[in-house]
Amino acid sequence: MEIKMRSLDGINLNGKKVLLRPDINSPIDPQTGAIVSDDRIVKTIPVIRELIDGGAAVAIIAHQGDTLDYQNLTDLSAHAARIEELLGRPVEYLDDVCGPAAIARVKALQPGEIVILGNLRYLTEEVSTFEKDVKLTAEQYGRTRLVQRLAPLFDLYVNDAFSAAHRNAASMVAFQELLPTAAGPLLFREYGELFNVLHNAVKPVVFVLGGAKISDAFGMMKPVLENGTADTILTTGVTGIVFLAAAGIPIGEKETNFLRDKDLLGFIDDAKNYLLDYPEKFVLPLDLAFEKNGLRVEADAADLPGNALFLDIGPKTVAFCANVLAGAKTIFANGPAGLYEDERFAAGTRGIWEAIAASDGHSVIGGGDTVSSASKFIDLSRITYVSTAGGAMVRFMSGKKLPLILAMEKAFAAGR
Repeated sequence: MEIKMRSLDGINLNGKKVLLRPDINSPIDPQTGAIVSDDRIVKTIPVIRELIDGGAAVAIIAHQGDTLDYQNLTDLSAHAARIEELLGRPVEYLDDVCGPAAIARVKALQPGEIVILGNLRYLTEEVSTFEKDVKLTAEQYGRTRLVQRLAPLFDLYVNDAFSAAHRNAASMVAFQELLPTAAGPLLFREYGELFNVLHNAVKPVVFVLGGAKISDAFGMMKPVLENGTADTILTTGVTGIVFLAAAGIPIGEKETNFLRDKDLLGFIDDAKNYLLDYPEKFVLPLDLAFEKNGLRVEADAADLPGNALFLDIGPKTVAFCANVLAGAKTIFANGPAGLYEDERFAAGTRGIWEAIAASDGHSVIGGGDTVSSASKFIDLSRITYVSTAGGAMVRFMSGKKLPLILAMEKAFAAGR
């Protein structure tokens, strides 16, 4: 596989001023304002260390929160403190993105120094609603205040933010139009791992698709079925329930109403088509769990009650899936198998993760709920690769070209 992006290998960094765009966006405790998980911050350390060890001066631009998750919209001072702690060297935070203070500090930046500039999401052009409503091209983003003010100050732009690769924003796609550009090691690794699952996976390949956001699961099914990547798709969570309904299994009035309220009934027709076109590819739940009088109760899929919400897969399903996973050479998993936050309905998710961890196959997982649920039940070091991406991963696995990848490939083709 040839990745058409320039790496940092062979670039003379000594004395260069580098603008680094990682993704250190982290969940924030709404009560304390503290960072809940620093996984993305930890995974950004290698590129910072590589730049500093090479003799560069580094300014970091990044985002935290958005209009869609306002509770996470904070400054980056805590991020700077954590990076300083992990690096073991000073990391300055400046609460200004591209104003006079930021420009003055970047101009004075010396080799070995690191400064994190203010939260990009404090700029109108960087919020997701701007991207959705205004729809600028990369060239047009190049004329925004952020790019026009910062680009002339730097010798090199480095992007290491695959988890934000689906965002068409100035900080992600425009600096490549004006500056020599390189991809960081995390961007290379993320892209390579997911590309290999889609195109170069060792067979048999098993996909485990669950969770409540079934648009993600259905988006990923189409390309991996059409190109022959997936040998087996294990359906769990709400996805599994939809497939049971598509197979003609009565799921009852209460579950049907739930799907209707969530505007998910339309996926049943999609599932019917998949079962018609690829009948041998899918494994549907054999049994499900529901709540009755405050307790967990299980029933076979052929004998489901009509007035229940199904909150987990049952032990027969876990056992069957575990057997399939044991024989897999490549595993991709997205979404928990049930309402794992409730201990009564955590057994299915626990069983699936334990089976994936026990498999000798190359395993790749990603997505917020996916990683959170896995980390609750297994040591994540038992997974071959844990992606930092959520939305970007889903779009990539759905066969869509990501704005960041397009921008990096364009810069590579232009020799920047």
